[in-house]
Amino acid sequence: MLPLIRHAEPADIAAVKAIYDAPLVYANTLQLPFQPMAKWQSLFEPQAGFYNLVAELEGEVIGQLGLQVMQNPRRRHAADIGMAVAEAYQGQGVGSSLLRAALDLADNWLALRRIELLVYSNNDSAIALYERFGFEVEAELTDYAFQYGNYINALQMVRINADL
Repeated sequence: MLPLIRHAEPADIAAVKAIYDAPLVYANTLQLPFQPMAKWQSLFEPQAGFYNLVAELEGEVIGQLGLQVMQNPRRRHAADIGMAVAEAYQGQGVGSSLLRAALDLADNWLALRRIELLVYSNNDSAIALYERFGFEVEAELTDYAFQYGNYINALQMVRINADL
C-alpha cells in the first residue's frame, strides 16, 4: 500500500523527530543523534519557499521530504531537497512516493528547472532511487562529512527539467 503524501503539520513534529532519531537515518544525513525537540520545531515554522512534505500510512508519519526553493532572484529556478524514511519502511516505495510528489510540485506548480541534492557516496539505495527519477551526479565532494568515525564523500546530484 502506498502512503498518503501531504504537507507536514505541527502535529507531525514528534513523528518526524522519531524518524531522524533512528541510527540508520541520522547516519545517512547531516543530522546528529540526540537532537532536542526545539530543533525539529523550527522545521515547522513558516519559511519562504520551503515545502515540508510527509508520507503517512494508516495514520503514522513514516517519511519526510523538504524542498527549499532558492530565494536569490537569480536562483529562483532551483531548489534543494532532503529526505528521510523511517527505518522500518525503507525499500518499500515510501521514498519514491515522496520524491514523485516533490517533483510534481517542482515541475507543474513551481516551474523549477533545477533540483539539487547531496547524498553520501556509500548510500547505494538512495543513489539508485535518485537515478530512477532522473538525477545525475554533478560532482563528488571529498571528505564531505564524518560518519561512524571516518570521513566520507558525498555526491552532488541534480535533475534538470529541460522542458522549463
